[in-house]
Amino acid sequence: MTTRLFRILAISSVLLATPIKAPAAEGTVTFEMLKPETALTAAQAALERCREEGFQATIAVVDRFGGVQVVLRDQLASPRTVRTAIGKARTAVGFRTNTTELVSVTDHGQPASGLRHLPGVVMVGGGVIIEAAGSLVGGIGVSGAPGGDMDDLCAFAGIDAIEDELEF
Repeated sequence: MTTRLFRILAISSVLLATPIKAPAAEGTVTFEMLKPETALTAAQAALERCREEGFQATIAVVDRFGGVQVVLRDQLASPRTVRTAIGKARTAVGFRTNTTELVSVTDHGQPASGLRHLPGVVMVGGGVIIEAAGSLVGGIGVSGAPGGDMDDLCAFAGIDAIEDELEF
């Protein structure tokens, strides 16, 4: 009797300790998002890369919906870079494309050129999407380096720093 009770208790404790993920209800959607700690790690790595290159920049990380998770402004970066970094990250997430790729398709004379005039849209390099297992989980925007290609360099350093955490 004691052995049987012990087995039941052991099995029950294992079952109770096992996390159960309930399927999504038919009328709901599930999605992945960056943890705040992961967003901060990405921003810090991007800022560090900018510093290594000699740039005073601002880094912004947004969630998949464009909500700001982290903003880091280097001590000598212009206060104007804050809004630009956030705009770049939100633009990348909103269009699900890195902003460098959007530059040419929204150039003057292109059919999509009007997109440049939408409120909050920043069509210059430095906004990069963050994906995990093929799903959009956020975006990172960098402003303050001398050119979009250098902003991209810092942004990709931020993504590289969290790559292991994004593999689910």
